[in-house]
Amino acid sequence: MADAFRARLGHDFARPDLLAQALTHRSHGARHNERLEFVGDAVLNCVVAQALYERFPGTDEGDLTRARASLVNGVTLARIARRLALGDAVRLGDGELKSGGAKRDSILADALEAVFGAVFVDAGFDAARRVIVAAYGEELAQANPTTLHKDPKTRLQEWLQARRMPVPEYAVVGTHGEAHAQQFAVECRIPSLGIVAGGAGASRRAAEQDAAGRAWEEVISPGIASRQRPA
Repeated sequence: MADAFRARLGHDFARPDLLAQALTHRSHGARHNERLEFVGDAVLNCVVAQALYERFPGTDEGDLTRARASLVNGVTLARIARRLALGDAVRLGDGELKSGGAKRDSILADALEAVFGAVFVDAGFDAARRVIVAAYGEELAQANPTTLHKDPKTRLQEWLQARRMPVPEYAVVGTHGEAHAQQFAVECRIPSLGIVAGGAGASRRAAEQDAAGRAWEEVISPGIASRQRPA
């Protein structure tokens, strides 16, 4: 599983033990990923700040700060981690494993930051920047500081309303895990565009935001966005 994840990540570790540590939750053993997460958080913020600074030279500090916060928050990190199928590779203790920890936003987000930290420790800033920019490809390509700070549900709803289209429908389609660590599965449905996007989270609200973020990725794809213009 870790080998497949490493291939998806696109970095050949000189020290494979760093990746193993990054993928180890504290519930699994003493050599867990929290120190690497600390490093990864700092590197991620720096890479995203640089990317936004270079791409939007006329944008003020406030908008850049809000845009960065939106890109590095737990919801976005968890969505990228799922895209990379990180949950298949993360190592958890028996309790966390049984309670669905491999699908939990917080565990996925923390592990992804730890992975970024592991790449930095293994090969330096340039290597970490390449990995982060590749992982954030869709998010950075569609970044817009004037709207990015809005949560996914708000952004999606405003986009549709500007085009006089019905707002999305959200439906809980499943729950799993123990009562103290329950995970919700939600679908965001936009019938007028033929979009049904699934999301997951530790609460219904978090799952709806995740589903809205995935629906947004479909909405702004060239095939759809090019056919829809503001009225």
